[in-house]
Amino acid sequence: MSLLTDLSSEMVTAVLPLYLVVGLGMSPLAFGFLDGLYNGVTAFVRLLGGHLADRWSQHKLVAGIGYGLSAICKPFLLLSGASTTALSATLAVDRIGKGIRTAPRDALISLSVDDAHQGRAFGVHRAMDTAGALLGPLAAFALLWFLADAFDAVFMVSFCVATLGVLVLIAFVPGRKSMPVGAPRPTLRETVSILKEAKFRRLLIAATILGLATIGDGFLYLGLQERLQLDAAFFPLLPLGSALVYLVLAVPMGRLADKIGRRLPFLLGNLALVGAYATLLLPFEGPILLVLLLALLGVFYAATDGVLMALAGPGIPRERRAGGLALLQTGQATGRLFAAVLFGAAWTFWGVNIAFAAAGVVLLLVLLIAAVLIRPEPRVDEVVK
Repeated sequence: MSLLTDLSSEMVTAVLPLYLVVGLGMSPLAFGFLDGLYNGVTAFVRLLGGHLADRWSQHKLVAGIGYGLSAICKPFLLLSGASTTALSATLAVDRIGKGIRTAPRDALISLSVDDAHQGRAFGVHRAMDTAGALLGPLAAFALLWFLADAFDAVFMVSFCVATLGVLVLIAFVPGRKSMPVGAPRPTLRETVSILKEAKFRRLLIAATILGLATIGDGFLYLGLQERLQLDAAFFPLLPLGSALVYLVLAVPMGRLADKIGRRLPFLLGNLALVGAYATLLLPFEGPILLVLLLALLGVFYAATDGVLMALAGPGIPRERRAGGLALLQTGQATGRLFAAVLFGAAWTFWGVNIAFAAAGVVLLLVLLIAAVLIRPEPRVDEVVK
């Protein structure tokens, strides 16, 4: 299911920056707004999705609703044409679907394994996601190559694959109840009360401020295209490099995080993103620039995406697991919403080099603060002993 869903999603994600900036002539500022909307509007519905999943103890149902919403939106990207309003509305609904499904899905994963193997479990899931992320850009590239800029074909095939993913979820993914039948259901106030826990509160602040310094992948790919003057037909292939690194490292990084603690891999992963920003400012050209940037981006995702959920999950009560993870994801998504708009404005008014330099400096400073906020956690095997 994760493979199919990400295949569908990445088909669109791979061509969207090119479609909007090159195809429709949007400025970096306008793209920054839409990218922030695409990645950040989930902030306003993640908590709702997580809370409902806990309240109903129906994580699979709520996740399925979210996946279904995103699938339905794919054809409307084509029907929206060049209308910024229609595109914004379509992307908003798509991201609402993502926001609804993410926390219940991650709660399903977290509740399915013991605390000692959270990192490995999320690593396996992210690896399946990334396998889809590898196939998605390849499919988009093939369609654009053989059908001559046929974005309509990309969007429609993406819709078909997303629909298949929903059917797989319904048929094959087992439901996972977090509470016995008849047990009291957590209220929204009880879900939010996890903010009283100092450890969770520090982690939430760290994730939020790191999100404020994390720009969307689309900007990095657009920066690469500008530096290397890539043919538009090859643009959808750029995510393949980072996805391949992510796929190879996701499970080993999860296992390593379980073994040595999840804080250090998470912080080093964000440092890799600083390196990715800096790469576009270095005097490299050709394959060296391409490989280095995409490798660093892949390391960033492998060391942070699932590891953050594994870092937070064991500290959240089972009956509030989806809601707690949703709070964390909400902070992160809110930060990235503002980051995309601010970076788009910086690129528009200051130019690409100054924008990436500023982003790298800000992320490095924020990373130092996050290192203080996130305390080293005891290894699970030591707690068991």
